[in-house]
Amino acid sequence: MKVKVITSAVLLALMVSLPATAVDAPQSPLMKQLNNGNWLPQEEAQSLSDELYYQDAIQAYIQTLPLLNTIGLRDGSEAAFGKGYNVLPIWKERMDSRAVVPTPNGDVIYSMSYLDLKETGPLVIKAPPNVIGMFTDFFQKTITDVGAIGPDRARGGLYLLLPPDYDGPVPQGYYAFKSSTYNVFLFFRTIMGKGDGKPDPVPAVKSAETTRVYPLWDVEKEVKPMQFPDASGKRVNMMYPTDASYWQKLKTFVDYEPLTAIPEETRSALLSIGMVKGKPFNPTAKQQEMLKKAVETAPRMILARRQVGRDDQRQLYYKDRQWENSWAGATAEWMQYGTLDANQRAAFFQIAYSSAAAMVMHTTGAGSKYPYAVKDNTGKFLDGSNTYKLHLPPNPPAALFWAVTAYNITDGTMPETDQLLPSTNGYYNIPKNKDGSIDLWFGPNKPEGIADSAFIKTVSGRNFLVALRPYGTEDGFYDQTWVPDDLVQTNK
Repeated sequence: MKVKVITSAVLLALMVSLPATAVDAPQSPLMKQLNNGNWLPQEEAQSLSDELYYQDAIQAYIQTLPLLNTIGLRDGSEAAFGKGYNVLPIWKERMDSRAVVPTPNGDVIYSMSYLDLKETGPLVIKAPPNVIGMFTDFFQKTITDVGAIGPDRARGGLYLLLPPDYDGPVPQGYYAFKSSTYNVFLFFRTIMGKGDGKPDPVPAVKSAETTRVYPLWDVEKEVKPMQFPDASGKRVNMMYPTDASYWQKLKTFVDYEPLTAIPEETRSALLSIGMVKGKPFNPTAKQQEMLKKAVETAPRMILARRQVGRDDQRQLYYKDRQWENSWAGATAEWMQYGTLDANQRAAFFQIAYSSAAAMVMHTTGAGSKYPYAVKDNTGKFLDGSNTYKLHLPPNPPAALFWAVTAYNITDGTMPETDQLLPSTNGYYNIPKNKDGSIDLWFGPNKPEGIADSAFIKTVSGRNFLVALRPYGTEDGFYDQTWVPDDLVQTNK
């Protein structure tokens, strides 16, 4: 009996100490999911690796679109008007559809130039008074606003832009700012005067031509004289690339700028496709095809996001209207709920450029706002084949002036029609209704009896959007006591 007990105890101990067999052991869920612990079939592995490279390229495009947007502006401008810190193209007769630019505003006078602090060192810019402007780095992050929202408070003044690696002395008497990129975008808008039933650009141009740009340490005799080429009426393509040159222009920028000029998450995306500062970028033939496909597909994805809209509906300005907010409630730096909203940022820079605090802040009587509509009052997308009426209540809340413009939906360019300026504004003699409200009309043909100043021409068979700009936005806009009607399709 004792022997049997001992034997049983020994057997039990042996059973406990024996390792579990592969059959009995619980299998890791990931091992079960990933081919039972074995490598994938080589063909599948290669296919998935290629797919990941392609998706990385899509993300790289989405993250760098603001940058390539600016590069497109610069390259198009410099090809047409020349380059240099002293070259400041001005659209002296207003920008129109001959300039292929994302959402240009033909209702102010544009001055735009592209500065290279690596080439010049610190630059001084004498800004005119009453300018609505900004300096941005090439990722279009605002270095500073200029004008009423900037430190000069619309008085004008001397701005000093410092390169990202500058550690020298900073003289007194300047509004001094350091850029995160050597390349800097100068964007000034000057307000036109009211002429005889239409805007008068002459005072705004004269003001813009008082701008001066010169290197901080150059003596006067070494400073190049300013050039103000008239960009009006010129056919100029200032859009970002839509082919594989996108990646080559991006690589050139990566190599030229300091490493820290590019955000860490963007450097990670670029590393995934083999793009690293100072190292060759030599994608294989297959990778080149995927990069080409990404440049073609990513814009369609961004357009699709814009078309479908946001789940949270934050892009809608009003509870009962179709008007949208380009920032969807985000900051000028695209922070949403404390997080970078890269998709909203890409949606903006597909059709526009320049994001500044003055465009987002509630600045009564000084800033500007940009509600836009892509749908009519029934929720249907605006179609250039149809005729629409837009009713604006009396007294638009704009201390400076208001404007309404039509744009192409895909890239924000102006519709190409015989009406070179698809826009109207408060400087025109637009017929008013008895209560002071106005009606604007959109369509391929002007309805009978409608004034030229109240009509904006569209391209038949093409969708379009309508942007409303109240400059010097007043409280009526913010508290929504003044609300524009939706566009309504008519048979007129």
